[in-house]
Amino acid sequence: MPVLVVDLDGTLIRSDSLYETFWAGMSEDWGTALSALSALTNGRAALKRSMAGRTVLEPEHLPYNQVVLDYIRDWREAGGQAVLVTAADQSIATSIATHLGLFDEAHGSDGEHNLKGEAKARFLEERFGPQGFAYIGDSKADLPVWKAAAKAISVDAPPALQRQVTALGNESEHLASGVKPGYLAALRPHQWLKNVLVFVPLFAAQSFTGMHVIHAILAFIAFSLVSSSGYVLNDLMDLRADRAHPRKCKRPLAAGRVPIAHGTMMVPLLLLAGLLVAMLGGPALLGVIFGYFVLTTIYSTWLKQRAVADIGTLAGLYTLRIIAGSVATGLDLTVWLLAFSMFFFFALAAVKRLAELVDLEKRGIGTAKRRGYYVDDAPLISQMTTASGYISVLVLALYINTFAVQELYTAPWILWGICLVLMYWISRVVLVTHRGKMEDDPIVYAIRDRTSLVCILLVVAFAVAASVL
Repeated sequence: MPVLVVDLDGTLIRSDSLYETFWAGMSEDWGTALSALSALTNGRAALKRSMAGRTVLEPEHLPYNQVVLDYIRDWREAGGQAVLVTAADQSIATSIATHLGLFDEAHGSDGEHNLKGEAKARFLEERFGPQGFAYIGDSKADLPVWKAAAKAISVDAPPALQRQVTALGNESEHLASGVKPGYLAALRPHQWLKNVLVFVPLFAAQSFTGMHVIHAILAFIAFSLVSSSGYVLNDLMDLRADRAHPRKCKRPLAAGRVPIAHGTMMVPLLLLAGLLVAMLGGPALLGVIFGYFVLTTIYSTWLKQRAVADIGTLAGLYTLRIIAGSVATGLDLTVWLLAFSMFFFFALAAVKRLAELVDLEKRGIGTAKRRGYYVDDAPLISQMTTASGYISVLVLALYINTFAVQELYTAPWILWGICLVLMYWISRVVLVTHRGKMEDDPIVYAIRDRTSLVCILLVVAFAVAASVL
């Protein structure tokens, strides 16, 4: 019975170990990018050795391909041996083989020689003899290895590659993991709801002319593309933390439903597309949206780990959407609207952190990974949430009595109903979060929660009534 040789990247794991180590390093030190460029001048094997040396890969949290694991176990139960041979660095091959306990040997690149393609085929023929092994792989780079193998086994290979493998003439088999790609989910389209905030200046000024609406729509599209770029970047930076989380481990990049290499390319492509759309809205909109991406990047790489500063940054990112709507449409923002948005969105950002701390407490974990909080901070964060939320209602109440509101609305006293609804909703959100039932971003939660939807309808009804009665 030939030895079963198993590839790692894209085969045993639905990921790429080089990108894994790169982004793990980037999450701790942005100097990783410069180190990668320097190491690459000495070849890919040197790059892999450099990246592997900058961080410790956590094999217990990697997205393993279950169909491959089952195949290895069946092979071993039939009396065969299994060997892990990969172009990844030797240290990574060893750690994964040790963790799984399914391999008799593990071989990887040594920092000088990249064990891939023809080099891997030669190594295996020298090690096990011609036709002395069966090989499981996933890409075109494996064709020379399949050609030298007694049996060629592909995993999730496209039809064209499967035909090439079959045409080699040796025994072949094609495995499918059944895992569906998650490219759309990786963009987090449900989060685009936040970008509706670019329309707030139109409603505040009650100006719905054609050009105002068109420019607001451009701002919405640009923000959606750029924010998705930021979400993908955030998920790349948070791979470790997400995989250790009971819900976030299902995110497409963490779960291996989108290759990390593709996610890495999506970041600049989405950013470029968003900036091109923003250019149609003028240089001011372009500047605001680019500033949003810069702030998002700083948040993902540094501010997220700074207690309270992270909450303030999230509140600022919400408010930037309103500012973008203003510069896109040319409609001025009042200091009242800016003050309300800062306090209100500070409360929502604090709710998000409070929900994470409550979840950690339920799981018996004392410290938030890659965050600046302890579970014991939950009462303080709760106080911040309530105080900031109520202050936002106070700002709205004061605004209702201004001359501008008397001019815009025929029955401004009806707007007091909005204050009551917001007081109730903020209080309820804090209560729900304390009970551990806030599993999503509070804005996303609002559109999924029946009570919150009723509150939204009431706010709209009060605003319309104040305008027409």
